[in-house]
Amino acid sequence: MMSFVVQVIGATIGSIAFSLLYGVPKQYYPWCGITGGVGWFVYLLVKMIGGNFFGALASAVVIVLLSRIFAVRKHCPVTIFLIAGIFPLVPGAGICMTSYHVVVNDLREALTTGMSAMKVAIAIVLGIVLVFGLPQSFFRRVGTIGMKKERRCKEFGISCDSCEKECGQKK
Repeated sequence: MMSFVVQVIGATIGSIAFSLLYGVPKQYYPWCGITGGVGWFVYLLVKMIGGNFFGALASAVVIVLLSRIFAVRKHCPVTIFLIAGIFPLVPGAGICMTSYHVVVNDLREALTTGMSAMKVAIAIVLGIVLVFGLPQSFFRRVGTIGMKKERRCKEFGISCDSCEKECGQKK
């Protein structure tokens, strides 16, 4: 259990550190960290049940969902949160070990680690594609939950039932 918590904290800090390296504005660091930490949490949970592929797929879906919601809420590009959030999932060690095993001529182990890394990379891509297939209007609705009606109507151009009375906007 303690290892689980340490890993999630490490993923959060790693996402924030990558945001710093990537040149993300300071006000978005916490949101990038949340995206990476939650993504890694989902990966660890699903990995126990369904293995690496499904863990990476579920995690990528959650990361992209969070990234799109944060992008709507913060009025910035989705890539700010997406790239930092995906960072802990990237199978860099698997790719590095594949290269190592090829160099030392251990082709059987190279194939095993290479296929494992490829599965995770494909799962990440599938998760991104699945969520980017959802319309932006869905995220505008979800991203404005909890906002005051006046602000929601003004900033996002979303009409509500009582806009004409409360906000002065016509439907």
